[in-house]
Amino acid sequence: MEVKVPDIGDFTDVPVVTVLVSVGDTVAAEDPLIEIESDKATMEVPCPAAGKVTEIKVAEGDKVSEGTVILMLEGADAKDEAPKAEAPAAEAPKAVAAIGTATGTGDVHAEVVVLGSGPGGYTAAFRAADLGKKVVMIERNPTLGGVCLNVGCIPSKALLHVAKVITEAEEMGAHGITFTKPKINLDELRGFKDSVVSQLTGGLDGLSKGRKVQVVRGYGKFTGPNMIEVTGDDGTKTVSFDQCIIAAGSEPVALPFIPEDDRVIDSTGALELKDIPKRMLVLGGGIIGLEMACVYDALGAKVTVVELMDQIIPGADKDIVKPLMNRIKGRYENIFLKTKVTAVEALKGGMKVTFEDDKGESFNDTFDKVLVAVGRKPNGKVIAAEQAGVAVDDRGFIAVDAQQRTGVPHIFAIGDVVGQPMLAHKAVHEGKVAAEVCAGEKRFFDAKLIPSVAYTDPEVAWCGLTETEAKAKGIKYEKGVFPWAASGKSLSNGRSEGITKLLFDPADDRIIGACIVGTNAGDLISECALAIEMGADAVDLGHTIHPHPTLSETVNFAAEMFEGTITDLMPPKKKKH
Repeated sequence: MEVKVPDIGDFTDVPVVTVLVSVGDTVAAEDPLIEIESDKATMEVPCPAAGKVTEIKVAEGDKVSEGTVILMLEGADAKDEAPKAEAPAAEAPKAVAAIGTATGTGDVHAEVVVLGSGPGGYTAAFRAADLGKKVVMIERNPTLGGVCLNVGCIPSKALLHVAKVITEAEEMGAHGITFTKPKINLDELRGFKDSVVSQLTGGLDGLSKGRKVQVVRGYGKFTGPNMIEVTGDDGTKTVSFDQCIIAAGSEPVALPFIPEDDRVIDSTGALELKDIPKRMLVLGGGIIGLEMACVYDALGAKVTVVELMDQIIPGADKDIVKPLMNRIKGRYENIFLKTKVTAVEALKGGMKVTFEDDKGESFNDTFDKVLVAVGRKPNGKVIAAEQAGVAVDDRGFIAVDAQQRTGVPHIFAIGDVVGQPMLAHKAVHEGKVAAEVCAGEKRFFDAKLIPSVAYTDPEVAWCGLTETEAKAKGIKYEKGVFPWAASGKSLSNGRSEGITKLLFDPADDRIIGACIVGTNAGDLISECALAIEMGADAVDLGHTIHPHPTLSETVNFAAEMFEGTITDLMPPKKKKH
């Protein structure tokens, strides 16, 4: 039988990171066959049935989508259906037989218990409390806020702000304003970053108390369908519940061939900012890796980025990442595309790294520090969910329906643990849905799109359909593209490399996708997301008066480029008006 890539959600043309089997291998049902990578996470594709591998159709670096043939399997029942790498939200999830035996009332009882206090978790807890529920929130770390607030989104943006100030001051030399080279005090810089984190996490403590949400500290694991055991510094206690919302998040992917060494760090280690290496390798050209590369480059490190695919940020259109690529090529020591790392050796003089390019040629280099940023994996496997009857797949994902229910009706799941994309703003909205369903409201998670942003310099943002996805799926589209070189605001900023691109449905001119690269692209994309959710067409965007001069005008102008009504440039075509 042909074994194909199953439903992997909204992703297309994702790269194969690792082929886990060889010709002649005997595999069992659910054994992982290949590992694929989206913009922020990796996932394994399981085997649909037992059999013998007779032919492998893909190689590392190939791009695959749903339906791509992976390999040929001999001795398998062709009627077996391939399991889904991620269950669609609308599909009813399955439960497993609960093996936990804990029953009764725990040391603490809650109507709703939330396992995890990241953006999705605390949102769910606070919303449930506002709706009258008695809520307990379990958090393993000393501070609330999860990865995002403590070692993710927030501290990284604080450091990216610092990087922006440094690079802007440096580049003002081209405009007649010269500053001396900045003196970097790492202790004070860490203090600034930590103060931002403390302000937000401390605010969560106050909001918890104000809403009478009880916080239980420690590692939580299910011991039955209505019981969680929490192990913390003050011992072990049990928390019983009527309903539960799992918000357990994710953690960085580790590569088995890389040795344990203080000079090898993940995104959490990068944010600790212990030192500024002279030479730094960033393994992975996705969003997380490039954001940290931006920080360390500004602080004075010579940065090299290595990426398996033929472009950085593989989830975005090539034309949109090109301005970012052109900028960092002039700043970083090296950017290796279509290249993989095959070995890392810890030596006294540094970390010796062996690379292999797409031609099979190997070369070595030595770095003071290696940042591994190849994605994140969900924490579904570490909470003993099967004890409660909740099904967790081999990758650690928990399938949910459109109301965030797992296969166990009174247990919900949200955020990274339920699948792609692994983004805080997705988790927040899922958390509200789960809390409101717990309170008896008829809510569903039915967002048309979830925006993605790389907070690099320049920023890259997109939402809805991309050109790459449209071409892969055979979806008809037309586009309007406005180059920022014709924007008065971008020219005034000295940053004219940006592009705003909008995709439209040719049947009714409604906007179906948007991609923006340039300064503040992450803020600009929200207008496009709202336009898609509201069913706006090109005329709606073109006729909306935008303030001048602003970068937001570029959305207006891109719509006018599509319509053929623009006056700030020669229109590419005359459409209707």
